[in-house]
Amino acid sequence: MKEFVISEAQTEKAVLVGLITSQQNEQKVKEYLDELAFLADTAGAHAVKQFYQRLDHPHPVTFVGKGKLQEIKEYVVENEIGLVIFDDELSPKQIRNIEKELNVKILDRTSLILDIFAKRAQTAHAKTQVELAQYKYMLPRLTRLWTHLERQRGGVGMRGPGETQLETDRRIILDKIAKLKEDLVEIDKQKSVQRKNRGKMVRVALVGYTNVGKSTLMNLLSKSEVFAENKLFATLDTTVRKVIIDNLPFLLSDTVGFIRKLPTELVESFKSTLDEVREADLLVHVVDISHPTFEEQIEVVNKTLAEIDDSEKPMIMVFNKVDAFTFVPKDEDDLTPRTRENIPLEELKRTWMNNMQDNCIFISAKEKTNIDALKEMLYERVKQIHVTRFPYNDFLFQQYEDIE
Repeated sequence: MKEFVISEAQTEKAVLVGLITSQQNEQKVKEYLDELAFLADTAGAHAVKQFYQRLDHPHPVTFVGKGKLQEIKEYVVENEIGLVIFDDELSPKQIRNIEKELNVKILDRTSLILDIFAKRAQTAHAKTQVELAQYKYMLPRLTRLWTHLERQRGGVGMRGPGETQLETDRRIILDKIAKLKEDLVEIDKQKSVQRKNRGKMVRVALVGYTNVGKSTLMNLLSKSEVFAENKLFATLDTTVRKVIIDNLPFLLSDTVGFIRKLPTELVESFKSTLDEVREADLLVHVVDISHPTFEEQIEVVNKTLAEIDDSEKPMIMVFNKVDAFTFVPKDEDDLTPRTRENIPLEELKRTWMNNMQDNCIFISAKEKTNIDALKEMLYERVKQIHVTRFPYNDFLFQQYEDIE
């Protein structure tokens, strides 16, 4: 899958490209490009400049207009840029024409996320899911990939492989997709058996946008060492741990984070990973309250959850990173509308969050702020679920086996 890989030998300089359309205004595009810059950083590239253009819809041939593409080309040449990343998925035709004009490596948001997932995958399950998503992405782009390969090889005797080679490549990829799907079915069967062997313990799943602190919170509650860092998609594999609060045991799972414009290929491939969400008795939605667009991130998560499982499960909203929350008081003479950046945390708590009553809590997993209160909340919720499920059992003295 070298087509998607960003070199790890050295950090590549990259420029980012987005469009202002009727569906997304300038502010929204800047937010998307900032997130794209974070994705690039996670993949090992450094975004040095952002380009955006106002168009009704993407240009069918070059995504942006010819004038803007020329502007990007001049900047790329002058600053020795080796990578251009587009915020939306490009068609094979667009990639081919842009690459021909700019003569550098071209990625779109989908291929960048696929690259990150490929690097982050650790288990056979995650690696198989990522590989399947990559092949699905590659299949309609075979013409472009083969043209690229043909240009690299060149020379006498290498002309005109044409349709024969293209059809061969297509058959190989289709065979690999079929094999990977079979492998996933077998892995999913094994996972299903593992879940059944956990008995009737109450299951709690951590869900949320990527990089909101789920793994850090998992480590605090379970006293385990789940990998966590300030990068997007630090966790791909669902981790399940046994947690005991005041002699009450339950299972806690840490799931892959969601993101805006998550590639369709990945959503489909990773549905089995999110079986922990489907089978959970209680969802803990972790939110980064310090993020300027945390409300939009909440909507993305809720929408994705609805696609995965349309049943309404009880949910606790955990607003994390209160230690990183900042605001800038507005000048009295400033008549512009207030934004999230102008509202202090205590005032924010009195908005729509106030209607959630005891279904939300504000913490800092990093500073361990309000963690005891969160544990008490989890204890009460899990206890309520358990008593409902086992009305005649003394749940406090039930014996459970540790979950590896």
